[in-house]
Amino acid sequence: MSLVKKFATVGGATLGSRIFGFARETLMAAALGTGSMADVFYAAFRFPNLFRRLFAEGAFNAAFVPLFAKEIEANGTEGAKRFSEEVFGVLFSVLLLITIVMELCMPLLVRFIIAPGFADDPDKFSITIRMAAVMFPYLMCMSLTAMISGMLNSLHHFFAAAVAPIFLNVVMIGALLYALYSGAEPLATAWYLSWGVLAAGVLQLAVVYVGVLHAGMSIGFRFPRMTPNVKRLLVLAVPAAVTGGITQINQLIGQAIASSRDGAIAALQYADRIYQLPLGVVGVAVGVVLLPELARALKGGNLREAGNLQNRSIEFVLFLTIPAAFALWVLADEIIRVLYERGAFDQENTALVGSILAIYGIGLPAFVLIKALQPGFYAREDTKTPMRFSAVAVGVNCATALTLFSYLGAPGIAVAEATAGWISTVLLFATLLRRGHLAWEWALARRAALLVVSASVMSGVIVYLQHRWEPWLASSAHLATKVGTLGLLIAISMIVYFATAFLIGGADLGMIRRNLNRKPAPKAEG
Repeated sequence: MSLVKKFATVGGATLGSRIFGFARETLMAAALGTGSMADVFYAAFRFPNLFRRLFAEGAFNAAFVPLFAKEIEANGTEGAKRFSEEVFGVLFSVLLLITIVMELCMPLLVRFIIAPGFADDPDKFSITIRMAAVMFPYLMCMSLTAMISGMLNSLHHFFAAAVAPIFLNVVMIGALLYALYSGAEPLATAWYLSWGVLAAGVLQLAVVYVGVLHAGMSIGFRFPRMTPNVKRLLVLAVPAAVTGGITQINQLIGQAIASSRDGAIAALQYADRIYQLPLGVVGVAVGVVLLPELARALKGGNLREAGNLQNRSIEFVLFLTIPAAFALWVLADEIIRVLYERGAFDQENTALVGSILAIYGIGLPAFVLIKALQPGFYAREDTKTPMRFSAVAVGVNCATALTLFSYLGAPGIAVAEATAGWISTVLLFATLLRRGHLAWEWALARRAALLVVSASVMSGVIVYLQHRWEPWLASSAHLATKVGTLGLLIAISMIVYFATAFLIGGADLGMIRRNLNRKPAPKAEG
């Protein structure tokens, strides 16, 4: 299967999850708006979600996958199974300990880390503590899910791992529909969602476990022991956990700062959900597929193949995220109006969330490029270098957010996150080039510049049509009219972008055909 087809497999499943996520957030906006219960729920949910990224997805995609691939090469399926069981035993034990400690320390965590701004409101503070306590075991389920997903990706069974997140959205949509149907108060709605998160974690773990059984490998529990393989995994995983969760660390910093202003946390979350669509469909797909592909090419001595994989992934990312970034900038208000503006979510909310989304659009290519560049380090079992760059990005984000929040409010936090993302991207790219792990291609640079030109032409068309069709996109227009007009506007913009890109040379059918039918390069000799 070609690289692009693998991207499409993971991206398609992720797209399904993101569509359900949109439905969830639309219902959430209608039920809770940007009120205090929305702030409380999102603040409580952010913490286990952060740890999931730190200890699960980032760490295991970076550290577990190359070691698992190496074990398959060296000792076959049986050796890989033994390694997985060793890791599972240690991971389960560590997660259980973390969960117990965090549950006991939850009041302190909410006061000093999760939402310091809630400390002055006893009701808000108390509810956040209890909801965070209910949802924190989600971390344990999702970390084990991430490990098993890493196994599935290494075995080239991408779909089950990619489709599992859909179940979180399905369960939460069910909770929201019940709350809206029964006319539940905001507090009761938030509690339905909290218990739904925990139930969804168990369900997702079951889905990937069935997937790994279908792939022909079972996992038994072994008493935790620090074997050489497990020690090597931990050495790689600790810095990778920090690096893989950089976006979430920055968002947690932003949340802590935003907690001092009512509605700011929810506004950031609603905008975050929109830009997570291209980030998830493109960025997650590239990161998930590229790491095992790169690891296998490097283990086989195919250095030329590894370089080609890296550059084609960057090309794929730029081809899709540059127009998405321009579109989010010029269409932010219209997108928010169509998706969220109803019930408790009013025009003032639209203006605030739209301004945040436009800024996130500027950072989108950087956020996705990070996913395409980090595997260049991880596949070579270097997790410390990206961690150092992440530390720089976190410092920049923290300083910028603290400076801008008092002047700009929540949009200032979005500016800080986008700035940190671009700094991290530049550092990763420059280091791969300097080390010779990434080959500079003038043809790729030229195509990237032409893609920017194509996206600019597309933006001009969008702005022209926005003014012509303003009555059909206004808040007072019927929902079906707004949806149809926005859909037509997006369809026209896509046609303009792709037509311009192919016309001026930013993309060509031959390039796409070669990527779709790409065969592995011959193994280097010597």
